[in-house]
Amino acid sequence: MPALLRSAAAYAWRIIAVGVVVRATFSVLGQFHRIAVAVFLGLVITAVLRPVAGLLARFVPRPLAVATALIGGIALVLGVLVLVGETAADQRSGLEKEFVAGIDRIERQLEEPPFRLPPNAFDDLQARIGDLVSSHRSTLISTALSGASRLVEVLTVLALALFCAVFFTHSGDRQWQWLCDQFPERARRRLTVTGKAAWRTFTGYTHGILLVAATNAVLVGIALYALGVPLAVPLALLEFLAAFIPLIGSPIALAVATVVALASKGPFIALLVVALIVVIGQIEGHLLHPLVMSWAVRLHPVVVALAVVGGAVAAGVIGAVVAVPLVAVAWSVRQTLRADTGT
Repeated sequence: MPALLRSAAAYAWRIIAVGVVVRATFSVLGQFHRIAVAVFLGLVITAVLRPVAGLLARFVPRPLAVATALIGGIALVLGVLVLVGETAADQRSGLEKEFVAGIDRIERQLEEPPFRLPPNAFDDLQARIGDLVSSHRSTLISTALSGASRLVEVLTVLALALFCAVFFTHSGDRQWQWLCDQFPERARRRLTVTGKAAWRTFTGYTHGILLVAATNAVLVGIALYALGVPLAVPLALLEFLAAFIPLIGSPIALAVATVVALASKGPFIALLVVALIVVIGQIEGHLLHPLVMSWAVRLHPVVVALAVVGGAVAAGVIGAVVAVPLVAVAWSVRQTLRADTGT
C-alpha cells in the first residue's frame, strides 16, 4: 500500500472515532439540555456579577457582597421589564388606532398602481384566517397549554441558573481548584492554565456582547423615538436581546421595528427604519465588534457566521446564542495548550 494511502487511512479512522465520541457526547448532553442551559446562564450571570461582587467584597463580607450584587441585578432586570410593560400599556389604545389606520392605508396603496390588488382581497384573507382559527381551535388551545408548561420549564431553568450563579460567584475559584485536584498531578497545571484562559475568554465575550447589545439598544431606541415609531422602548429591548445572536439577531429585531413603523407611520418612516438597519449594521460590524470583541474573541467573521448557523441548526435559538462563546473558548484553550507545549 502506498505510504500516502496508509497515512490517510490512519487519519481517517481516528477522525471517525473522534466524531463518534463527539456525537455521543452531544447526544447525552441533549438529554440534559435544560441543565446545560441553566449552567450556561449561571456562568453568564457570574461573568457579569463577579466583578461587582469583588468590588463590594472590599467593604463588606463576601457572602453579603454576592447577595447584594445578585439582588441588585434582579432588581435592575425587573425594573426594565416593568418600564417596558408600562410603556406598552400606556400606548395600547393609541397604538391600536394607528395600526388599524395604517393597515387600511396599506390596503389602499396596494389597490393602486402598480400592485392593483382587488378591493376584496384582504377581506377574503381575513375571512380565511378566521375560518382557519375556528377549525384549529383545539390545536391552538393545546398549544397555549403547552406554552404554559414551557413557561414553568423556563422559570425552573432560571431558578437553577441563579442558584448556580450564587455559588460560582461566591467560590467558583475554589470549585475549579477542587475539580483540578481530582486529576493526576501532571495534568493539574495544564487544567489550571487552560481554565484561566477559557474563563478569561468567556468573561471577555460576555462583557463585550453586553456592551454591543446595550449600545445597539440605545441607538435603536433614540432613533425610533425621534421618528415617532410607537413601542420604541419595547423594540429597543428586543434589539438588546437579539444582539446576543451575532450577525443575524439585530437585523431580525429591526425588521420587526420596520413592520411596526410601516403599519403605524407609513412607508416613508418604514424606509427610514430600513436605513437605520443599514447604519446600525455598519456601526456594529465595523466599529463595535472590532473594538470591543477583538481582544476577547479572536475569530474570523466567517467562523462566527458558521458557528451561529451550525448552532441554530443543532439547537435552535439557544444553539445560536451559545455557539460563538463555545467556539471562542475552545479556540482559546487550543492556543493556550500550543503555547504551553511550545508546538
